[in-house]
Amino acid sequence: MAVTLVLRALGLGDLLTAVPALRALRAARPGDRIVLAAPAPLAPLAELSGAVDEVLPTPGLGELHWPGEPPALAVNLHGSGPESSTDLLATRPGELLTHRHPDLPEVRGPAWREDVHEVRRWCDLLGSAGIPAEPDDLALPAPKGPNPAPGAVVLHPGAAFPSRRWPAHRFAAVARALAGHRVVVTGGAGEEGLAREVAEAAGLAEDAVLAGRTDLAGLAAVVADAALVVCGDTGVGHLATAFGTPSVLLFGPTPPSRWGPPGNRSRHKVLWAGRRGDPFADRPDPGLLRITEAEVLAAARMLLPEATNA
Repeated sequence: MAVTLVLRALGLGDLLTAVPALRALRAARPGDRIVLAAPAPLAPLAELSGAVDEVLPTPGLGELHWPGEPPALAVNLHGSGPESSTDLLATRPGELLTHRHPDLPEVRGPAWREDVHEVRRWCDLLGSAGIPAEPDDLALPAPKGPNPAPGAVVLHPGAAFPSRRWPAHRFAAVARALAGHRVVVTGGAGEEGLAREVAEAAGLAEDAVLAGRTDLAGLAAVVADAALVVCGDTGVGHLATAFGTPSVLLFGPTPPSRWGPPGNRSRHKVLWAGRRGDPFADRPDPGLLRITEAEVLAAARMLLPEATNA
């Protein structure tokens, strides 16, 4: 059986923005085994996409160890190169689909563009090879695992970089104002302290802190059945989009035109002050800080009309 190898060795949100491209590959190459080179913890979400046969654990660039015969096709959904393209070239693929890069003049492909939505980027890459992809094909079925907080309002204060973290005390203020609902605080690895800080400042019970108590599959189950998700520009926001869960998404310093829910998605309220900044800065972006607690609560109450006006 021929193999299509896809490289996307990044995080949760990165995987979810690549789902339309993965599904397009599945449709275009129905007889191939689709292998996704990505971090092992993402396997449950890759399986939900229905487009991936196997996840090859690959924590990052330089970590792709291909064990079999050369793939018939290698697809770079990771980045602009040259490192990602070089990793795939090392597998000796029959064909390589990637963006071109000046450091690899022998590799052909479309030019990399900075001014395009992340979902559209990978759909356009496939389109350059005659493979049609639908950018709106983002929906995932709800996971079947247990859910420790069905119907809760989910606050997710963490983010990969400090520049994307709205302050904990503001999340706590939102939690206090929505006290008429069950509110829980989620977090990724290493964010347990941040989640507890929010919960304690909001006067939430200890069992409201789900950070450190759920793996990725459990987190997905919580988001899929949530009444509302409030978070920054994170993978949890992309989960809300994938599951159709109402969400209030706080963007900055990267604009939602690059990473926000694509298309007309009325179940998601995107807040953005219009200021771009350094996405890798070690403090909250000034534009993100312009988003007020009142704005977040107003957006939340639009999606939760029965919310307490405390």
